[in-house]
Amino acid sequence: MRHLLLIAIPTLFFVGCVSSGKYDKLDGEFKASQVANEELTKENDGLKKEISGLQDEVKQQGILIQTLKGQLGHASSNVEEMKTALKQAAERKKEAERRIQEYSTLLSRFKKLIDAGKLQVKIVRGRMIVELPSDILFKSGSSRLSDKGEGSIKEVAAVLASIPDREYQIEGHTDNVPIQTSKYPSNWELASDRAITVLNTMLTAGMPPDRISVASFGKYKPLNANETEEERTANRRIEIVVMPDLSTLPGFDELNNISGTATR
Repeated sequence: MRHLLLIAIPTLFFVGCVSSGKYDKLDGEFKASQVANEELTKENDGLKKEISGLQDEVKQQGILIQTLKGQLGHASSNVEEMKTALKQAAERKKEAERRIQEYSTLLSRFKKLIDAGKLQVKIVRGRMIVELPSDILFKSGSSRLSDKGEGSIKEVAAVLASIPDREYQIEGHTDNVPIQTSKYPSNWELASDRAITVLNTMLTAGMPPDRISVASFGKYKPLNANETEEERTANRRIEIVVMPDLSTLPGFDELNNISGTATR
């Protein structure tokens, strides 16, 4: 029995030695695989972070692209607005130059009458006006033209009729002194009758009837306060207004389209 035990112990020792070597080898391989796995895990985590960062960057780039597109659209809109503004400015400049030329032409043609103190040419609220004092044209309370007044009106009519494609409105104005006669119950009627008298004289001088009209303002558009005789004299007047040609104004086509659409 003792002999068998002695033989068994070395055998078990030998088997134990072999198992330990394999174990160490397997343990080393296992540890190496753990290290490799940890490195792969770290690398994977790093790649995930990198991917996440790239995704954030792509997102930011997308936002930037949309912002730039918006800015580009806004810039394009601004460019178009600037083009439109420049076009309108050029049209206004052209219209202003045309009106200055027209005003200068009227001044030169009316020079003799202006120098004689028979009329004035001026711009009031953007309208060109030929102003004739009523005292030169009419006696007090009357709508009958004086001989000198009739001559002045005919000269004015000849000049205005020679300007193509222009319409005129004759406006009658009085002072604030009341008038009450069977013919003229108020200054409205007196101013109106005087304007009509001027119109008829201009028609006989060759003014086309489709280019002229009349209006009465009575005492309600004075040039001065009507406090002195000089102020009242200045307020009694006939004004021939050169009616603006709206078709020459900037934006007329758009306005015309809108009004045309509204009336359909």
